[in-house]
Amino acid sequence: MPPFLYIFLGALAVVSALGVIMQRNPIHSLLALIGTLMTVAILFIGEDAVVVGFLQIIVYAGAIMILFLFVIWLLNLQVEAGPTGHLALKFFGSIGAALLVAELCLILAPPHLLVKFTHEPAGYGSLASLAAKLFTDYLVAFEVTSILLLAAVVGSVALARRLPVVFEEQPRAVEQPRVVEQPRVVEKIAS
Repeated sequence: MPPFLYIFLGALAVVSALGVIMQRNPIHSLLALIGTLMTVAILFIGEDAVVVGFLQIIVYAGAIMILFLFVIWLLNLQVEAGPTGHLALKFFGSIGAALLVAELCLILAPPHLLVKFTHEPAGYGSLASLAAKLFTDYLVAFEVTSILLLAAVVGSVALARRLPVVFEEQPRAVEQPRVVEQPRVVEKIAS
């Protein structure tokens, strides 16, 4: 992958990741997270990890983010109300914080950072080798994860379900018929 494309995709991933935490609307935040995951998947594909890149797109950007979207819709989350600030200040503050963390990492890093590149054997990372590992050595973990995700879906739907309000009629007390007394007319008897 050309270095300028790698830097562009990395910067795009960082900007969309900042969009995840800076958005007030949960739908916009979710869309920014999908953009981040898609950019990371493109980086994987550019580094010849095609299977991992497509799994990133299918599993994370596809299935799990759609699940999050449905949960947000079911819970009917609204925009978080809070004090409004200047977006430019937040942006430059985030850039400043990222630069300080990068500087700290450079100060604490060992001066002679050696990166050793190894050549993987033929077929390493292919879909066949991944499937063989997944369905032999990691079958139990794979199935437990799928059951956990299924329980999360059922739980989120059960929590988001709105029960219909049932108005029960109050039993009325048996009313005794009221006797209305007529005013007594006293007749004068003429004498």
